[in-house]
Amino acid sequence: MMLRDKFWSERGKAYLRCFLRTYLVGGSMNPRGLMSVGLLYAMLPGLWIIHKEPKAREQALKRYARHFSSHPFWVPCLVGIFLSVEADIAGRRLPPEALEKVKNTTSYTLSAIGDSVFAGSLLIFWALTTSCLLLLGQRVLPFAIGLFFFLGLQGFRVYTFLGGLRRGFSFLTALKRWDLINWGRRIKFLNAALLLCLWALLFPAGDARAWGWGMGALGLAGLLSIRPVLPRWVLAGVVLAVLMAIPWLMQRASGLPPVGMP
Repeated sequence: MMLRDKFWSERGKAYLRCFLRTYLVGGSMNPRGLMSVGLLYAMLPGLWIIHKEPKAREQALKRYARHFSSHPFWVPCLVGIFLSVEADIAGRRLPPEALEKVKNTTSYTLSAIGDSVFAGSLLIFWALTTSCLLLLGQRVLPFAIGLFFFLGLQGFRVYTFLGGLRRGFSFLTALKRWDLINWGRRIKFLNAALLLCLWALLFPAGDARAWGWGMGALGLAGLLSIRPVLPRWVLAGVVLAVLMAIPWLMQRASGLPPVGMP
């Protein structure tokens, strides 16, 4: 009963609004501050409940009106940590300069981990697994896997937000024990095996030349995306157009009528 009353206290409701607003942080990306406006929007209910004096609120707002960028999956964790530090600042247990010294370092470090583990490993694992299962004729299992990852992400966001809120920067010590970088490396090896499975499933019987063209085009697109000359969505459209045109061009070169024509 006491925990429930504490959660539904005025401060608990403010923190809940902060967490829900973390889903909207990326909606105000701008070239100058990147996610700074979104972070300030997410922090606002908590800052207003922590700091009561107008001058303290103004100073707190200034601390988050500067450049900020991190991986979106880590934003709840960072918001929880920052709220915990703000409570310590309001209680005179920490000077405001303590936040400034570690704010950017923490956000950039978590951003790098997020890009490697989430975007570079787990997201690709989900995409490759789903593609392979769909090519094998499965329908329910890919949906179940996608739902599992979606719900797991929501649980991760809630857990890291509460961990950062309760423990502040000391929560980063617990995150370090997770060894996420090495886990991301292991998943990348698994992704390489899944990619081979995908290529095998895409291999057309008796048409190795078309398969070779397709794999070569995809490989070239991957190389170009590392240092893109064009926007990646334009590059993806060009690659898809080329892949669709290759069978037609090969039929024209062989003297056969194009597919779909009498």
